[in-house]
Amino acid sequence: MPKQLALGLTLPESTSLESYLPAANQQAVADLAACARGSGEPFIYLWGATQTGKSHLLQAATQLADQVGRSALYIPLDQATQLSPAIFDDLEQMDLICLDGVELIAGQADWEQGVFGLFNRLRERDKSLLVAARCSPLNLPIRLPDLLSRLSWGLCYQLQPLNDQDKIQALSTAAAGRGLALSDETARYILRHTQRDMGSLRQLLRQLDQASLEAKRGLTIPFIKTFLEQQTDPQAGGL
Repeated sequence: MPKQLALGLTLPESTSLESYLPAANQQAVADLAACARGSGEPFIYLWGATQTGKSHLLQAATQLADQVGRSALYIPLDQATQLSPAIFDDLEQMDLICLDGVELIAGQADWEQGVFGLFNRLRERDKSLLVAARCSPLNLPIRLPDLLSRLSWGLCYQLQPLNDQDKIQALSTAAAGRGLALSDETARYILRHTQRDMGSLRQLLRQLDQASLEAKRGLTIPFIKTFLEQQTDPQAGGL
């Protein structure tokens, strides 16, 4: 399981590479897995829009590294920046560090210097670093030139979003993992009538799982239609 930071940071529920549908991102996932195992490129930079799976992949890499006996740490910088760059002290002792949301520290001199120092110490010890951001290294508003240069080293992948057919497959796979049967037709209905980003779709599937369990019904279009109507109108008919 991913290691927890002893710094008041909280991690989302664990994820795995198996639960990530690579679609057009197969090479990025393959190289990330090799990095997590310590057998590939030691520095990888992932970037892409919201809901392309950046956080999922970094958390999954942390989990994979731990499974093969490597020490690993996932640091979501949206939480870490509530603290101080001192969280990077001595992290070069770890085999793998995953920094999520590096754009969030851009323009903050102490944080930029902290990431720069961490990068150098990890490299000196032949350790691995995975970085994720919403933009490419060329578009990061980093003010420290040496850090900007370091973030351009290694492999860089832009994660591509899933198309509709990919989302249908992802929903079906996620449903099967919960012991639920979800037909392609039903998955298409969900896409047509709900928010289409994968975060919202996964949340909806969790809700449907609970609702179907309580109602003792399968994930049919009529059941889902009634469920969605109840979400917008609590006075609607029961399931």
